[in-house]
Amino acid sequence: MTLTERLSSFALDDCQNDAALRMMRLSLLDWAACGCAAVAEPAAVLTRQMVESDAGTPEASVLGGAWLPARSAALVNGVTSHALDYDDTHFAHIGHPSVAVIPAALAVAERTGASGEAFLQACLAGVEASIRIGVWLGRGHYQIGYHQTGTAGCFGATIAAGRLLGCDAGQLGHAIGLASTRAAGLKSQFGTMGKPYNAGAAAAAGVEVALLAEAGFVSNPDAISGPLGFGETHHGAEHAEAFEGLGQRWLFEQISHKFHACCHGTHAMIEALRSLECSDVAEIVVRTHPRWLSVCDKPNPTTGLEAKFSYRFIAAMVLLGHDTARPDSFSDALVREPVLCALRDKVRVAGDESLPETATHVTVRAAGGKTWTAEHDIADPLAVPLREAKLRKKVEALLSQDAAELIQAVLGGTQVDLAALGTCLRHSLSESGV
Repeated sequence: MTLTERLSSFALDDCQNDAALRMMRLSLLDWAACGCAAVAEPAAVLTRQMVESDAGTPEASVLGGAWLPARSAALVNGVTSHALDYDDTHFAHIGHPSVAVIPAALAVAERTGASGEAFLQACLAGVEASIRIGVWLGRGHYQIGYHQTGTAGCFGATIAAGRLLGCDAGQLGHAIGLASTRAAGLKSQFGTMGKPYNAGAAAAAGVEVALLAEAGFVSNPDAISGPLGFGETHHGAEHAEAFEGLGQRWLFEQISHKFHACCHGTHAMIEALRSLECSDVAEIVVRTHPRWLSVCDKPNPTTGLEAKFSYRFIAAMVLLGHDTARPDSFSDALVREPVLCALRDKVRVAGDESLPETATHVTVRAAGGKTWTAEHDIADPLAVPLREAKLRKKVEALLSQDAAELIQAVLGGTQVDLAALGTCLRHSLSESGV
């Protein structure tokens, strides 16, 4: 069985796993809140204005906007929901699964009138596929400069969209083949509007190729793993074991949700520093896995977006009491604050291969010689009830009076209320959020 055949078969299977579907609901709530809170972000506004100027058949909800064609809605919603960089992350493939997959699934679900249950199962199939493909591609794909959210995420978006369109295995194979020639995204965009654009482009491409395949468009179904295929040409390791237990064991259950509005690679450091009570700081040493040094070690950020990828600046923010859970904490004005910049310059970041990729060790030294140390690993298990409580608190902080309606739409019934969810997304206001 080829990789495409395996993925197509999985995409058509029943996704009835209570634990995984519950986690998918929590990620849907998180995704929607991040998107609603970001409708006034420049990347969101510019993308929305572009597609609204094109108009077209009203098929799907747009965050902060109206009804637009499914492909356009997926683009806007993908960009918007990743604009704050506050959405979920999966460390097995180093990417953000929800922001590529959910916008594609939602657009097609609304276009086709799917049920909330069918929508949620398509989301789960898509995010699981994107994670597995990310693992299949391997660390080398990411380290050389590809952004898994845009690359692996495009395949997940394709599978979610194709499932909801009712594609058969053959059509899904052609869609995956087309996704192989459309999937893209570079880490060089980190710290700019180009990073959320990677997510939106993946979502829109997933909808596009699924629609084409459903209509009879033919491609090379083996373009993902065959000769000159996506894996071979995109520095993929093509780890066959990545698909072991596909459909029985759900890697998505190990998803990590963000409780700080910055790159997930900095969160272990934040938690470690928050556990300390320091004074008269002379030096801060941050030790992290070396792979993060190419992601979130911007030493002297000049914009709020760049600050989200700066160990040094975020460490200074934490020690000076700035709330890293607030998206507006990461502003262009803040990166110029003299007191913050002075403390930033006392931070030294070092790679340490002995640490897990999800852990960080910090050492803080006072001018008088006193030393404080701490370590945190964000991979430590978080019980589902506690995770849900933290996410509800995050949604309430982001959306204030609009939070209750969104929580009810996603978590309130036996299945997701798609109509109510769409209303929440379309009616999200520029003044929403903190």
